[in-house]
Amino acid sequence: MENITLPPYFFSHYYITTLPHCYIYTLSHYYIFIMKKLLLLCMTALFCFACSESKTVTVTVTNPLAIERSNEMIEVSMAEISNRLNLADTAQIVVLNADGMQVPYQITYDEKVIFPVTVAANGNAAYTIKAGTPETFDVKACGKYYPNRLDDVAWENDLVGFRAYGPALQARGERGYGYDLFTKRDTTEPMLEGMYAKETDKARRAELNELKKTDPETAGKLLREMSYHIDHGHGMDCYAVGPTLGAGVAALMVNDTIVYPWCYKEQEILDNGPLRFTAKLVFNPLNVKGDTTVVETRLITLDAGSHLNKTAVSYSNLKETLPIVAGIVLHEPDGAVVANAADGYITYVDPTNGPNNGKIFVGAAVPAVVKEAKAVLFSEQEKKQRNNADGHVLAISDYEPGSDYVYYWGFAWDKADIKTPEAWNQYMADFAQKVRNPLTVTIN
Repeated sequence: MENITLPPYFFSHYYITTLPHCYIYTLSHYYIFIMKKLLLLCMTALFCFACSESKTVTVTVTNPLAIERSNEMIEVSMAEISNRLNLADTAQIVVLNADGMQVPYQITYDEKVIFPVTVAANGNAAYTIKAGTPETFDVKACGKYYPNRLDDVAWENDLVGFRAYGPALQARGERGYGYDLFTKRDTTEPMLEGMYAKETDKARRAELNELKKTDPETAGKLLREMSYHIDHGHGMDCYAVGPTLGAGVAALMVNDTIVYPWCYKEQEILDNGPLRFTAKLVFNPLNVKGDTTVVETRLITLDAGSHLNKTAVSYSNLKETLPIVAGIVLHEPDGAVVANAADGYITYVDPTNGPNNGKIFVGAAVPAVVKEAKAVLFSEQEKKQRNNADGHVLAISDYEPGSDYVYYWGFAWDKADIKTPEAWNQYMADFAQKVRNPLTVTIN
């Protein structure tokens, strides 16, 4: 029978009942033919969907170390997962552990699926990825750009918080070279947004200014209530940065002199939770041995469950290999310092601002070769230039033009989960081992 296109009115009740019997018989057979085709197409679609639903990808994670790896973030290619599962562009996935329970995950700006894994010492663990509807998981890592607070970029996870200073601060002439810290305790929820909201509330600031004129005592109480330099139950900023490397900034060195980067020029937030925060910071040109075209770029990543940021630093237009340092400012000349070049980490116990603020344990770990690790004290003249800081503890490596210098930096607080310098030093020693011996990830 020749294929024909029937007009819409052909299927009206009136039109069909007026047709001769032979035409009605032919039409009925054509209708049955159409319905069979549609049924076949539906069954085929359902079969394909069922096949897609039944497909799984197994991610096997192997631990080469004799220490357990707990809640450590791994990455797999989202493109590879999609290809293996034959996923549509709008399809969702779930990640399951060995018990069949969903594991939180995030798809990053560079198209990686990241999720936390736990692997026994010298062991392996299997995780399953398949199409499905993910559960809702809490945000554990996030951040924000704060133009109303002198261009701060501030970020946090469930354990710690940080900030980097921006162009508005530099425009005031303030030398905010280093990273700043926000301590955190008794909560895993994001808290920086609330702290900044109190600190920058214009109406309350206006009220404060009026009270200073008429009621200094009440003004003092209001200031303490607004300030994130006071612990209101979940943490605070009690760390002094000033014109130093602060809590772990990397910098080039020329003839044993640090080339300080000042504040960032441009910022871009690339990932914003629930498991990873990533920001890209670009700086004004540096003066490196008379060359004023060298531009530093940092890619900072903080994952949920980690005390340390991963940072990749690069310098464009640099013409020769130079020493590079990861540094921590010293606020005591005889403070407790560990400088372990062989194992690639440094630590320092910071006294904090104020007698009741506890201790901050600061550290950095470097996967690459560390040529030297040491404490370097400032001269009396330089101490005056650096707000009376006493020096730095430095991990010194080489930077090759065109490469990324990757290192990790962060802290813990003795009022939170890590209570002693010994526990922090063990954390850093283990962490340094982990970044030098990463988990092996295989997709099947």
